Amino acid sequence: MSTMTATSARPAGMTKDERFVILASSLGTVFEWYDFYLYGSLAGIIGAQFFSDYPPATRDIFALLAFAAGFLVRPFGAIVFGRVGDIVGRKYTFLVTILIMGLSTFIVGLLPSAKTIGIAAPIILISLRLLQGLALGGEYGGAATYVAEHAPQGKRGYYTSFIQTTATLGLFLSLLVILFTRTFTGEKDFADWGWRIPFLVSVLLLGISVWIRLRLNESPVFQRMKEEGKTSKAPLTEAFATWSNAKIVILALLGLTMGQAVIWYTGQFYALFFLQSILKVDGYTANLLIAWSLLLGTGFFLVFGALSDKIGRKPIILAGCLLGALTLFPIFKMITTNANPALEKAYETVKVQVVADPAGCGDLFNPVGTRVFTAPCDTARAFLAQSSVKYATVQGPAGSPVKVTVNDKDVPYTDAKTSNPAITAAVQAAGYPKPGDAGIVKMSNPFDVFRPQVAATIGLLFILVLYVTMVYGPIAAMLVELFPTRIRYTSMSLPYHIGNGWFGGLLPATAFAITASTGDIYSGLWYPIIFAAITVVVGALFIPETKDVDITKT
Repeated sequence: MSTMTATSARPAGMTKDERFVILASSLGTVFEWYDFYLYGSLAGIIGAQFFSDYPPATRDIFALLAFAAGFLVRPFGAIVFGRVGDIVGRKYTFLVTILIMGLSTFIVGLLPSAKTIGIAAPIILISLRLLQGLALGGEYGGAATYVAEHAPQGKRGYYTSFIQTTATLGLFLSLLVILFTRTFTGEKDFADWGWRIPFLVSVLLLGISVWIRLRLNESPVFQRMKEEGKTSKAPLTEAFATWSNAKIVILALLGLTMGQAVIWYTGQFYALFFLQSILKVDGYTANLLIAWSLLLGTGFFLVFGALSDKIGRKPIILAGCLLGALTLFPIFKMITTNANPALEKAYETVKVQVVADPAGCGDLFNPVGTRVFTAPCDTARAFLAQSSVKYATVQGPAGSPVKVTVNDKDVPYTDAKTSNPAITAAVQAAGYPKPGDAGIVKMSNPFDVFRPQVAATIGLLFILVLYVTMVYGPIAAMLVELFPTRIRYTSMSLPYHIGNGWFGGLLPATAFAITASTGDIYSGLWYPIIFAAITVVVGALFIPETKDVDITKT
């Protein structure tokens, strides 16, 4: 394959070589995201397989913590592989990352359960998750840098936006494979052994990705720099110990990737969590609703990437953050209106109170799920939050027992942490819907999209995905353009993965913890709103526009 200069300007569209570069980079990254999301989608089943020695609640917590571990190590992967990418080259580095990711995922599909090999099973599982996170930390920066350094001047936003579709396509692909496998095996067999099939299938995707990437040449910009002897000997020192560059890394995090991450994770992940855990939509329907919104919205990554070549990256990204900050509350309330109208009505009309001595009430904030509540005031509130019941905590006399009231009527309260039939019966009698209520949105098949309730819900989720495409479509090009070639892979990868791995990856658990601790199903939205608003301010004041930058400079 012939190499190209990054600054060549042509009136025509993409060349054959450029299409191949984008296909190879994007396809491999789709498969990496597919691998990564499989675990999140199957966390409950994996918890039962690998943490079976623990009670169900603890088992689920450990499964989610193992999932979170993959997010937390992503910045370290960015440092490790970013350094290699700036010294050795882009091509070989992201060839290594896809091998690590693919083999780790395949081994999960073969890994014996805890019942077979005991404590070794969860230890190996968590080790594989850490390897996945490290690999993903190195993959994105390599793919984005590689494509940008092949793109002609004036088209980097459009070319790199293909990379930006990969996370959504990877999630979409994982959902499709899981749904197909579930349908083929049945729920019982899927829980027993069928869950392994999506992991094992990944080895085919890995083979295709490696074959394609082996045919790639090195980035022309990096190759020329290497031939001229201008590559960095110490990219970590140059990137982070030199204030002029470290300052840009910090600003890129606060003024770009932090807000981009929380808008993205709210639109794709928290929305799914909100449907299932708070609105009590069944898993099959919730996944289909999200899948349809992704299908309708994914093309807009390319639209906003191309638009950023004309009007700039900064206004589009910051506009997406601002729109999210201003409209997340009304959009999620409208999702409730359409997806579970009985819950919305109960939320507005049913008055539930926990009357207790303040001395016996603690803080319910529990983002990692490891705290165990024992005080009656805490277990009562935690139970109501888990049941999606809006409640208020009212001060009772000192030393008085906990009392729960529903529409000012006392309800017998027993200190049960997982179930309380009396409270459940009382709130349902007052108007809260039962699980499986006929009014909750439900899809009978993947194409059951024309009923008003289903269509309206998908439409609202599509708006959230549209915000995702605004903030995410141009971000790769902008990060590439912010940093010089010699330390680009290292510099751009760290703020991206801190923003997305930490601020974004911890969003669902933290937002739900805020919801549980306040008794308001919408209060968790303050997490993305605040961080998106900070990004709008910092980005507007301190981030320069980059679309006309010459990225061939070392």
